[in-house]
Amino acid sequence: MFRELTPLDRELYYKYVDEFYHSEAVESPVPRENYDATFSELMRSSDYMKCYIFEDEGEPCGFALLSKTFSQEAGGVSVTIEEIFIDEAKRGKGLATEFFEFLKSQKDIARLRIEVEDDNEGAKRLYERMGFDLLPYLQMVIDKWKK
Repeated sequence: MFRELTPLDRELYYKYVDEFYHSEAVESPVPRENYDATFSELMRSSDYMKCYIFEDEGEPCGFALLSKTFSQEAGGVSVTIEEIFIDEAKRGKGLATEFFEFLKSQKDIARLRIEVEDDNEGAKRLYERMGFDLLPYLQMVIDKWKK
């Protein structure tokens, strides 16, 4: 099960973001100021981002952070699953599968995107099972906070 983030979830959000950014799922941690900026934007509106808290038997166990853009290539709204994290003890219970099915059922979403570390075999298998295709090109970025 999952629910939308609320203002009361601030500490929970920071806890899960910190665990995510100190896991093998990412290349490197990000500055804590980025958590602040993201949480502030999430509380301001859902124009660009949305966040969900995963729960199992009423207990929080992870989160998913989404960002939205309009894609000419896809012909509509493209949602990127920026971050998804579920406590290790709660993995394998179908929480991520339920979440992906929910996203795929949304009529206003033309495309779903997700990034995955090349060596994260478990995540890659899940994403392929959910219908994600490997893109035939690389992505490149400039991060102003990285020098």
